[in-house]
Amino acid sequence: MRDASKWWRPPAFGLAAVFLSAAAAFAQSGPSAETLQLCAACHGEDGNSKIEKIPSLAGQPAFFILNQLFLMREGVRKVEAMAPIVKDLKDDDLNTLSQHYAKLPAKRSDEPVDAALARRGAEISTARRCGSCHLPSLAGQEQMPRVARQRIDYLVETLKSYRDSPRPGADTAMSAAIVGASDADIAALAHYAASL
Repeated sequence: MRDASKWWRPPAFGLAAVFLSAAAAFAQSGPSAETLQLCAACHGEDGNSKIEKIPSLAGQPAFFILNQLFLMREGVRKVEAMAPIVKDLKDDDLNTLSQHYAKLPAKRSDEPVDAALARRGAEISTARRCGSCHLPSLAGQEQMPRVARQRIDYLVETLKSYRDSPRPGADTAMSAAIVGASDADIAALAHYAASL
C-alpha cells in the first residue's frame, strides 16, 4: 500500500503550485519590513506566537505557509483577520514570507504542558498515524504543517474544527484522520505535540 502523504494532494494544492511555482524563481529579497511588522503583531517577532489561539509560523514548511497564504488571498480559506493583510500580496510576497518563516526556529509556547496528557497524546498519535503525514517528529513536510511546538490552544481549536466543521480548502485527509476523536483525545494530542 502506498503512503498517502507521498501522493495525495488536495485540489487547492495543485492550484497553488501552478500559480506560485514561478514565484520562487523570481523572489530575490525578503519580505518588506512593513509586512513583517503586520505579521509580528499576532504571530510574534520571531514567528512564535504568544497570543491565545494564534498559530506560530516559525519552522513551518515553506510550502505549507505558501499554500495557506495563497488560499487566504484567493478567498478559499476565510480568516477574517488575515483578509486585509493578504489581499494585495503578490506571488513573490507570498513566497518570500513563507521562506522567511520556514527558516526561523520553532520554540515552545509558554503554555503549561500536562505530562500525563502528553503521554496519552503520544499513544493517540501513534494509533492515528499522525507521523505518516506530519513526520514522526511532527515537524511537518511540504503542505503538511509542523504541529510540534505549536500552541496548545490553537491545536485544540484547529483539531476540533477539522472534526466538527471542515472548512473549504482544508485537507480532507485530516478531517478523516481526526473523525471520532473525543475532546479529551484532542487535548492529549495538543499537549503531546506542544511537548516535542
